[in-house]
Amino acid sequence: MPKKILITGGAGFIGSHLADELLGHGYEVRALDNLSEQVHGENCQRPEYLHPAVELLVGDVRDPEAVERALEGVDAVFHFAAMVGVGQSMYEIKHYTDVNNLGMAVLLEALIKHPVEKLMVASSMSIYGEGFYRNTAGELVPGFERGIEQLKAGAWELQDELGSPLEPAPTTENKMPCLSSVYALSKYDQERLCLLVGRAYNIPTVAMRFFNVYGTRQALSNPYTGVLAIFASRLLNDNAPMIFEDGQQQRDFVHVKDVALACRLALEKDEANGQVFNVGSGHNYTVSEVANRLATVMGKPHLQAQITGKYRVGDIRHCYADISLAKEKLGFYPQVEFNSGLDELATWLEGQIAYDRVNEASAELAARGLTV
Repeated sequence: MPKKILITGGAGFIGSHLADELLGHGYEVRALDNLSEQVHGENCQRPEYLHPAVELLVGDVRDPEAVERALEGVDAVFHFAAMVGVGQSMYEIKHYTDVNNLGMAVLLEALIKHPVEKLMVASSMSIYGEGFYRNTAGELVPGFERGIEQLKAGAWELQDELGSPLEPAPTTENKMPCLSSVYALSKYDQERLCLLVGRAYNIPTVAMRFFNVYGTRQALSNPYTGVLAIFASRLLNDNAPMIFEDGQQQRDFVHVKDVALACRLALEKDEANGQVFNVGSGHNYTVSEVANRLATVMGKPHLQAQITGKYRVGDIRHCYADISLAKEKLGFYPQVEFNSGLDELATWLEGQIAYDRVNEASAELAARGLTV
């Protein structure tokens, strides 16, 4: 009998790609998804991209009855259902805490009554805050939150106490969290809750810290989704991407198919149990470089990124992944080269319609004093 896997949030961007990966390796897949309007639009119907073999249950992860129905006959669970977005989390505090923290608690209580062979939870690189850096002596040091006066002055880079610059370095899983947004706090709560309850009830558990995931099926009209989807939405409407600070902040962009691969490996490898893994590409790019590359592959090289020179509360300067642990324990080696991933994304975007809500979202943040 093939094993049945539940993916909460399984009709979404990453969840649907994971479903494809699992189905391709002989698993049965059930998805629990509330088809949120912010992600799926006003119609809230089963997405066309969702594989027909996926059993979709429409329901909310905060609803104990919906969760218990979804767990019937299930062998393992991927918990992806969550509100995402640093900026929005800073003013929709109750909603983010409700969906992410309460939803996690409801699922865990159901799992105590209906234990499974394994639980995987989607965490986030946002819990790190700033990544690791090297000082002038070459020592690895954790990044720290920048002061408001520094940011108002447009002095974006981190410096040590003597004013010497710190150089960004790959971030490993042993960096202490530095939680700079409500979203980051909720994701850290999710992974800690899962590992704690999993250990107490003997449910093998794995936390996956996703970096900047990109690829087809992202919600293009959601101004709080991944940065590449936000840039794509702007470009599809013949608007230049808008970037905070000076555009030189560095991130790790990982293709969604590689994320799905890492998740399947975490399911299948006993060595993953009880562990936390970075899931990234192991490469770093500046945000402005990525925006301009996307504009070029979409045939709109004249729409170069607009640098706002503003700071958004909750943002960090540099953070990119060290994926050595995932390579060692999971055998995870990313397969999709960045330029190939951008080409695939651009091809998919040709048939898409997006509502550019970036200005609306920016105005919302500014009205609340969340941009400087």
